Amino acid sequence: MATYAIGDLQGCFDPLRRLLDYISFDPAADRLWFVGDLVNRGPASLEVLRFVKSLGTMACVVLGNHDLHLVMQSEGCGKANREDTLAPILAAPDRDELLSWLRAQPLFHVEGEWAMVHAGLLPEWTVAQAQALSDEVSTALQAPNFEEFLANMWGSEPATWHDDLAGWDRLRVVVNAMTRMRFVTSSGAMEFRAEGSKGPPEKGPAGCRPWFDVPGRASADHAIVCGHWSALGFRDEPGLLALDTGCLWGGCLTAVRLEDRRVFRQPCSQQVLPSGWD
Repeated sequence: MATYAIGDLQGCFDPLRRLLDYISFDPAADRLWFVGDLVNRGPASLEVLRFVKSLGTMACVVLGNHDLHLVMQSEGCGKANREDTLAPILAAPDRDELLSWLRAQPLFHVEGEWAMVHAGLLPEWTVAQAQALSDEVSTALQAPNFEEFLANMWGSEPATWHDDLAGWDRLRVVVNAMTRMRFVTSSGAMEFRAEGSKGPPEKGPAGCRPWFDVPGRASADHAIVCGHWSALGFRDEPGLLALDTGCLWGGCLTAVRLEDRRVFRQPCSQQVLPSGWD
C-alpha cells in the first residue's frame, strides 16, 4: 500500500489518468491525496470530479479556491469568470450529488507527520488549531443554511487572525488562508493585492515573505503538503511539499509517494491557459 499526493488538477483529466497508469495505481490498495482545485479552467472538470468521488475512501481531498468557486456558482453566489469551465458540472444530471460530496470535503487533513492544505497556514496556527478551524468551516459548509455562509465567504478582509474573531469574519480568514494565501507581511497579514503577490517568492511584494518561510512557524512540526502556487513550483524540503507544477498551462502533473518522497511526473502537452494565469 502506498499514498500518493498529487498536485492541482483543475479539470485536467487525461494527465491524471496517464499519471495513475505511470505509478501503477491500485485502487484496492493505494491512496491518493489531492491538494485541492480539482476543477475549473481545464477541459474535463466534470470527469475529474466524478472520478475522484468514485474512489471513495481511497481518495483524500482538501478544498481549493476553485472548488469553492464552483460551490458558490452552484448557489448563485459570487461572480462567474470568463475563464470558468464549470458549465458541464452545473448542467450534469448528477450535479447535486457531486456538489454535496464536494461540500463535505475539508480544508485541512492531518495524518501522522503529514498535513495537507490547498494554499497554506497562517504562521501562528499550530496543526491542531488549523484542524479545529477547518472543522468550523466544514460545519458551515454542511449546515442546512450553508447558502448564507457562501454569500458571506468571499473577500480579502480581515487579513489577519485574532483568536477573538467571530462569525463570518472568522470563517473568512480561515478560508482565505487555507485556499488563497501565498505571502504574508512582516506583521503576519495576508497579502493578496500588491504587485507580485501571485508571482515567485523572489519577486514577491516588498516586505513580504512566503507563509512557509516565516521564522518560528507554529506548524513546522509537520510536513505540509500544498498546491495553489504554480509560480512557486515543486518544492521538497523539511516541513514543505509543494506540488502545483502548472499542469493547466503546459507544465506537468506531479505526484509524490509519501512513504519515501519519490517523485513521479507526467507532462501536460496541451497548454490550456497562458503561462502564469491564476
